[in-house]
Amino acid sequence: MLILSFSPIRGDARVLKQVRHFSTTYSVTTCGFGPAPDGVAAHIQIPDDVGPLVPYGRYITLRMYNRAYWRIGAVDFARGQLARGAFDAVLANDVETVPVALGLAPPHGVHADLHEYSPRLHEENPAWKRRIKPFYDWLCRRYVARARSWTTVGGGLAREYESEFGFVPEIVTNAAPFAQLEPRAVGDRVRLVHSGACLRNRVLMTLIEAVELADTDVDLDLYLTPNDPGYLAELRDYAARVSGVTVREPVPYETLIDTLNDYDLGVHVLPPTNFNNEWALPNKLFDYVQARLGVIVGPSAEMAAYVSEHRLGYVTTDFSAKALATVLRTLSRSEVLTAKSSAHAAAHDLSAESQVRIWGLAIDALWKTGPK
Repeated sequence: MLILSFSPIRGDARVLKQVRHFSTTYSVTTCGFGPAPDGVAAHIQIPDDVGPLVPYGRYITLRMYNRAYWRIGAVDFARGQLARGAFDAVLANDVETVPVALGLAPPHGVHADLHEYSPRLHEENPAWKRRIKPFYDWLCRRYVARARSWTTVGGGLAREYESEFGFVPEIVTNAAPFAQLEPRAVGDRVRLVHSGACLRNRVLMTLIEAVELADTDVDLDLYLTPNDPGYLAELRDYAARVSGVTVREPVPYETLIDTLNDYDLGVHVLPPTNFNNEWALPNKLFDYVQARLGVIVGPSAEMAAYVSEHRLGYVTTDFSAKALATVLRTLSRSEVLTAKSSAHAAAHDLSAESQVRIWGLAIDALWKTGPK
């Protein structure tokens, strides 16, 4: 079995869950950036210098999408290194890997795990929407629809794939593995935390501004990966001027949950700047639960539903700093402790162990249906 992902697999939480689950049953080869993850039979490492995962510009302009795709550096390398017919089945992560996976002609087929809704990934950028969205539409219609089965991270994305391209993904959330932890006591100052990618379209300035506006006994730490160094510098500069706010270095995923356990509330107020943000159900929500934190989210449909159903904490009235500041001003130690206790009670149900079985059923079904 091949698990194919154009990401650094050792740091990709979702792909690592696949590796850990399937390597106990199958002989797993991985192909992706960075060194081999633990437990695999073999690993094909894509060199870091193959170039960005973007389609070849001139061919995109000419709408010669086939040429644009096969000239992407990671695509070209993987195609050259992976032998046709060498694998019985392929688990292909995200849209960009699916044509390569299909080209290997695995006799039991390809399962596509779609981490995002790729055709609307950066739709807030008019140039991207005009030039790149049609390319992703083409990939989905021509290749992704030909997989034997599909999964994605949430209901909104699954419905859009079905509506636009006719295939119906099952849902495997970005739940974190169960952690054997207890909620920590709440101190005199409520400790807030946000962890994740530093992306401008997430409008992370809102979190810092809310702490400044609230002017109450809370502290906020942000653990951010440097996806956009310029924006990260802006956030650091702003945080340095606001009492109680600190931008910290990111920590490895294997230590993240233990690090988060020192806090009280995980915060993710994500404005719907694009379709994927609107329907986000991100790993950080489940990380906060495993860390036994209460949660503050904006009125994002998928996240708010989880917070309300499991009584995990608070949903702001809108995505503004003012709305978040209003919540921060009303926090009480007893309510925060109740939210943390609710996260503790939900930790088993919202863990990865309940989700990876869905991948297992999908891959098992490839074998049961037999070779094409």
